[in-house]
Amino acid sequence: MHTKKKVFVLSDSVGETAELVIKAGLSQFTYSLEIQRIPYVEDKQTIDEALNRAKDANGIIGFTLVDPILRDYLNEKASEVNVEAIDIMGPMLQAMERFFNKKPRQEPGLVHKLDEDYFRKVEAIEFAVKYDDGRDPRGISRADIILIGVSRTSKTPLSQFLAHKRLKVANIPIVPEVEPPEELFMVDPKKCIGLRIEPTKLNDIRKERLKALGLGNQATYANIKRIHQELDYFDKIVDRIGCRVVDVSNKAVEETANHILGLIKE
Repeated sequence: MHTKKKVFVLSDSVGETAELVIKAGLSQFTYSLEIQRIPYVEDKQTIDEALNRAKDANGIIGFTLVDPILRDYLNEKASEVNVEAIDIMGPMLQAMERFFNKKPRQEPGLVHKLDEDYFRKVEAIEFAVKYDDGRDPRGISRADIILIGVSRTSKTPLSQFLAHKRLKVANIPIVPEVEPPEELFMVDPKKCIGLRIEPTKLNDIRKERLKALGLGNQATYANIKRIHQELDYFDKIVDRIGCRVVDVSNKAVEETANHILGLIKE
């Protein structure tokens, strides 16, 4: 008959790392073990309480504490009260300290922070795809930044570049025949950035685009008169919103993105 035992997981962060290691170890045994997390351990009193609970339950402790004072205290006290304590991070940190000849940062929760950072980036990238080119105006109210501009002003690549900076970006095309979504005039104008471009530069870009598609450059899309019409309409929309404008005529995407980041920080 197997006896159900208890393990108390102590951590100065959320305790995910310690619990995963404990579970990996448990997979090698047939014992049923109940795991209880005690996260955000910041003082010796919490350690004492955990040791008492482990002793009363005839359990063990697994812990990840980067603070050497708390780590040493737990190891010492566990030995005194005869509670088995598994120091998951200590030996590894000490070995790395010897190898690198450098003190660890001793900052709790760095793995968790990295995970959060990664998921924020993925979420921002998915957001940029979902709300690209005005597909769904509901994204406007949820976005950190809204980019507006006529066709071929790098709205999509800019959205993706900024998404890698963990910012949720929606972009809206400005076309004279289409009234922009009403949500655009309801958001904080500081979140909105207009992308302006010189007519001749835009004309050259559009001609190249038509050529790449195997089409002639006589299409209305690359007509300079049509381009002026579009840009005049863009200026009217920008004035209605009251948003700031960035000239993208001679800027690389990275340069424009950094300029936008600067504006947002202001």
